[in-house]
Amino acid sequence: MNGPWELPTRAVIEDRVYEIRTDYRDILELMRWLDGTADPTLDQGERWYLAMRLFYPDFASMPRQDWQQATDFLAGFLRAGRPDSGPAAPRLMDWQQDAPLIAAGIQAVSGRDVRALPYLHWWSFLSCFDAIGDGTFATVVAIRDKLRRGKKLEGWELDFYRTHRPLVDLRAAEDPEARAEKRRLLARLGA
Repeated sequence: MNGPWELPTRAVIEDRVYEIRTDYRDILELMRWLDGTADPTLDQGERWYLAMRLFYPDFASMPRQDWQQATDFLAGFLRAGRPDSGPAAPRLMDWQQDAPLIAAGIQAVSGRDVRALPYLHWWSFLSCFDAIGDGTFATVVAIRDKLRRGKKLEGWELDFYRTHRPLVDLRAAEDPEARAEKRRLLARLGA
């Protein structure tokens, strides 16, 4: 990894240089595959393999002996070069479901709509994300956290939750069997 004031645009593994995809949209798509929301039927090894193919444009030509270091580089890149914080905390947000709230928070922080930018490095995107303070996204995450921990919501939080429940409740991942059934029904309907 580069120093904290540089944005990595390549991975150097055993003196070999590999191009990487660094735009935040590419990384968010890669993370959908890693966390299993893109295809819950894949096991963890298959998810990492697909993530590597998405992250490294030339992954097909990468020697197998570089795969472990390339995987470590990818994991460090996703953390924006920060140390590993250990086991993952319970999920309080979803990059896809919360996208409009996250975009609004980042726009408030950066003064621009990042969705309109042709390119924004993942680390720059995360810097803006980390700076999101007050706002709807912060409120939603705080209510989710209280609900997860069984804490009592304050009156205004309860009112917010009642009026914005679809926004606050995290959608469950679609069951693979339900998805297959939906595909089968759509095929029968000619859709």
